[in-house]
Amino acid sequence: MDFDFSDDQEMLRDSVRKWVDKGYDFERRKRIVKSGGFSRDAWREIADLGLTALFVPEAHGGMGFGAVDAMVVMEELGRGLVLEPYVQGALIAGGVLATYAPAAVQSAWLPKIASGDALLVLAHQERAARYRLNHVGTTATQNGNTWTVSGAKSIVPVGDKADAFIVPARVSGAVDDAAGIALFLVERGANGVTTRGYGTQDGGRAAEVGFSNAAATLIAPAGAGFAALEHAFDIGIAAVCAEAVGVMDKLVAVTVEYMNTRKQFGVPIATFQALRHRIADVKMQLELGRSMSYFASLKMNEPPDQRRRALAQAKLQLGNSMRFVGQQCIQLHGGIGVTDEYIASHYFKRLTVMEMSFGDTLHQLGEVSARMQDTAGVFA
Repeated sequence: MDFDFSDDQEMLRDSVRKWVDKGYDFERRKRIVKSGGFSRDAWREIADLGLTALFVPEAHGGMGFGAVDAMVVMEELGRGLVLEPYVQGALIAGGVLATYAPAAVQSAWLPKIASGDALLVLAHQERAARYRLNHVGTTATQNGNTWTVSGAKSIVPVGDKADAFIVPARVSGAVDDAAGIALFLVERGANGVTTRGYGTQDGGRAAEVGFSNAAATLIAPAGAGFAALEHAFDIGIAAVCAEAVGVMDKLVAVTVEYMNTRKQFGVPIATFQALRHRIADVKMQLELGRSMSYFASLKMNEPPDQRRRALAQAKLQLGNSMRFVGQQCIQLHGGIGVTDEYIASHYFKRLTVMEMSFGDTLHQLGEVSARMQDTAGVFA
């Protein structure tokens, strides 16, 4: 099997890397963190590169690219610790609307997503859900041809800055009934929508979002709605896995550079055999994570059951890799590794937040276990 990237994908990688290196350095990132964790100017620059059009079909002004192209982009954004919610505003929003939304909704929103004029984010997390996608207490009510949504969502990326939300809401059944979940689009400016923004541990921004009889547009009805939500979640997992590879790759490079510079007993600490063994273990975990990120992206077009299992396996491995690489690299730095002025601490915080995004490692272990269909031959 050929795992080489195409010339177009290498050009895409190069353009994103150049922007990150020249337009999104550590000093600019710190300024964005201080100003609230999100920059419309940076989002516009991402759109000007054409990245917001990645998952939008060509018929709506997009590129119509696929999961591997998204993986290439996410690795480079991870290396730069880009704060702007590209996973949400481009990949999930573009992918979900292009696949599930009615033609009228696609025509109204996909061109604006492609151009970067509209920022849509997934608002799915509820306080009691603990990563369970089928646990939805937010309700939707139909009155003729119109819908309204009532409920609350937590930790919505840039929820107080986004233009609209993709919201799973219950139209029937008990709170854990997957069959009663539909997917809606709710504009932030609609009557009945309230937001409370705050900074996140990695320097980004999120919000608590409330809906009180807020006008909503149906994206996917009950039944198809839960399938669309699972698809959105898997897009997020694949993207976060790729981003984590970029973050870990850069953190390892920063750590190796530090080990070659920092001296003890008159020699660089990189010459100490025990530390060389530790960085070898770190690199092994990085490559395990990289291979599972590739696996996740390649499985995105598989049937839902196979896709869900593969994505859970990938996120489980990436969760273990992120924790190991982050902790070991900080320890290899010593005290400077936890200072806010030094970039390594920000890579570590980003890895910590990503490990808990789209289902933490313990949750994904349960998902993998629940989907294990094979048995050892001795028990067959």
